[in-house]
Amino acid sequence: MFIKLAVLFIFVPICEIFVLLQANNTIGTLWTVGLVILTGISGAMLMRHEGFSVLTRIQTALAQGHLPASELMDAALILVGGVLLLTPGFLTDLTGFIILTPWSRSLIKNALLGWMRQKLERGEIVIRRV
Repeated sequence: MFIKLAVLFIFVPICEIFVLLQANNTIGTLWTVGLVILTGISGAMLMRHEGFSVLTRIQTALAQGHLPASELMDAALILVGGVLLLTPGFLTDLTGFIILTPWSRSLIKNALLGWMRQKLERGEIVIRRV
């Protein structure tokens, strides 16, 4: 796990720097910085909108006496997407926008739930009730 995280924390910034340098060479410094700022602002607005939407769904589920498991997974994905959008760079911004878009988030959520279900069935994840 350490190796995977180390590669991630080394590889992603190198890719981001490469893409930013290429954008700088292609469109110029001011446009590159402006695009990074614009994606950050628009990402924060999208994250706020999606966050309030999922918060409303969580409150509705709780008011009806249901466990808002799906909504909580949406909230976690919105948080991850927001963090990626706040990270400077075009690749993380693209990934953040993909996660924040409702239709793609549902695909990601279903894939994660399937992965977690497999881990539970194999006994790699254990849930203990207190």
